Amino acid sequence: MQLTPEHDTLRDTLPVRSLNNNIERSMTASTSKLSPFRKILIANRGEIALRIIRSARALGYRTVAVYSTADAGARHVREADQAVCIGEPLPAQSYLRIPAIIEAAKLSGADAVHPGYGFLAENEDFAQACKDAGLVFIGPSAEAIVSMGNKAGSKTLMQAAGVPCIPGYQGDDQSEERLAAEAVRIGFPVMIKATAGGGGRGMRLVPSVKEFSELLRSARSEAQSAFGDPEVILERAIVEPRHIEIQVFADRHGNAIHLGERDCSVQRRHQKLIEEAPSPAVDAELRARMGATAVAAVRAIRYEGAGTLEFLLDAQGNFYFMEMNTRLQVEHPVTEAITGLDLVALQLRVAGGEALPITQELVSFSGHAIEVRLCAEDADKGFVPQSGTMALWEMPAQVRVEHSLHSGGEIPPYYDSMIAKIISHGDTRDAARRKLMSALDDAVALGVTTNQAFLNRCLGHPVFAAGGATTAFIAQNQDALLAPDTETRDRAAAIAAALLYETTGARRPPSTGRRMTHSLPISLRFEVDGRAVSAGIVLTRQRHFEVSIGETSHAIELDAIGEHTARFVCDGLYESAAFHRDGAALLLHYRGVPTRIEDKTRAATARQGEAGGDGKVRASMNGRVVAVMTTVGDQVEAGQPVVTLEAMKMEHVHSAPVAGKVIALHVKAGDQVAASRVVVEIEVAEKEAVTA
Repeated sequence: MQLTPEHDTLRDTLPVRSLNNNIERSMTASTSKLSPFRKILIANRGEIALRIIRSARALGYRTVAVYSTADAGARHVREADQAVCIGEPLPAQSYLRIPAIIEAAKLSGADAVHPGYGFLAENEDFAQACKDAGLVFIGPSAEAIVSMGNKAGSKTLMQAAGVPCIPGYQGDDQSEERLAAEAVRIGFPVMIKATAGGGGRGMRLVPSVKEFSELLRSARSEAQSAFGDPEVILERAIVEPRHIEIQVFADRHGNAIHLGERDCSVQRRHQKLIEEAPSPAVDAELRARMGATAVAAVRAIRYEGAGTLEFLLDAQGNFYFMEMNTRLQVEHPVTEAITGLDLVALQLRVAGGEALPITQELVSFSGHAIEVRLCAEDADKGFVPQSGTMALWEMPAQVRVEHSLHSGGEIPPYYDSMIAKIISHGDTRDAARRKLMSALDDAVALGVTTNQAFLNRCLGHPVFAAGGATTAFIAQNQDALLAPDTETRDRAAAIAAALLYETTGARRPPSTGRRMTHSLPISLRFEVDGRAVSAGIVLTRQRHFEVSIGETSHAIELDAIGEHTARFVCDGLYESAAFHRDGAALLLHYRGVPTRIEDKTRAATARQGEAGGDGKVRASMNGRVVAVMTTVGDQVEAGQPVVTLEAMKMEHVHSAPVAGKVIALHVKAGDQVAASRVVVEIEVAEKEAVTA
């Protein structure tokens, strides 16, 4: 099987240094320490599976994919040499089934397993199961995962080693009473963190004691769902820190190095959105100190493979250990970009028993790299995860893009919302930032709402542009970052009106055979990304239109219309846009902003009570019910939580829209529900009904 050009070897997108030719270092290893393998099973999915396939193939390894029933048509399945189905009927859990993955390795003849990131990547039982089955686990030992993969255990180890740690509590007593008392001792605000896993799951910031019980329940529930372990630790919340992580590598011969830092401060719900290397807040001296600390830590536990130590950096330059990720990171491409090293190739070589082919003195850095995580979520509606069919998908060619989608591809509701990583590299930070903003403008993702426009606003914000973003960046600038671009959307609606008129002719006046224009405007009604818009359109001459949106009129001349692209003149500017027809809707990618324009001219009035004023609580997305916090007959207040759904590994609390009595529950914990399904019905309280 051949990979597509966008998934070709790293030399096409990165200044990769040839480890064999450019690094003069003895790689002699004792035969007893070698672990040769030929075929790699990748116990993961999506873009990271494709990423591993690429490097494995370049080194001559064969690859085996595993997939759930929801991923039967996925690209990683098609592009691996072989593939094995490991899951039904609950796709969300398929990639966590250790016996099924071990059996898939035996069936395919794989002799090594790469866990990717997420799922079982930091699961000591999985690492041990691979070893017991005679498979090379491409990662650290089960003992190292236990030591550093658990937040409580790793913090204890680091404190004993003299590594600065955040004050907190990581004791065995997990009773709510003990945790509440420890939170008071530490002092608010306090951070609750799941001891297992990562990715921001099971993390909650508690501002005061009155919110502690509810946020503890929520964190434990999410941790249990994501990692199968509800245990948590507590830490003092450091105000507005930088999130800095150090990439480390170690081999079984006693060699260990670091590859510099990444700044991952731009986060939402403790999940990273933008990562860059090097950090604008770290100078050479601080880099050396943090790097030496990280290397000393991995040497102390005889670590092997790729790992990342995460620190919080305060405004005074003090850094505190948070946790260690005993795996490859989502953001590893920015390190690859500035070092020229293929980190997956390094993983494979170290797992095979080779010594690291580079010493710390030979590690060098070139330029600046920035990565954004393109996620299927609606920023305008509280970042609710989205799923469905990506109708039109075209990624930019001028930067590195890691993804597994194609036009017409499905985004299932079971997994993380990240659907692509877009990475730029430039001589300077500002060059990399400009290049990435341009690439985001060019990226076409139509059919499923993404955070594309939000990411571009983040990159363009003066605070980020100046290198001043901390973990508080999004919260402090939320209004500006979420401000609707009504001018661009109204222009998009005007362009859509002209395209719809030209391509359907549905509202042309009867032709006399002589006239090519009409002088009276045709009234139209649209929904532009859910916002009602009225418009008027006049055909002035063939393919020339005057479209009025509110008080503003736009002159539009259509030049060329292809299957998914249109070129036109809008108010004197010659421009282009990508589009896709979806029934009565037109999906338009214009000026870097994806917009859905739905023709409502002949549609019936929107259903009353859609927002929940009728007392019906509707699921805001496809997801799984993880908690029902009420029963039939309960009296509830408006805003009171009643049901919690989990979608794409994040929990979303659904609250009562009105005060009243619960008269029906249509779900129970564990149920899968579709978006807009009624989950709870509330009989509106008499005083509210009278007021209404």
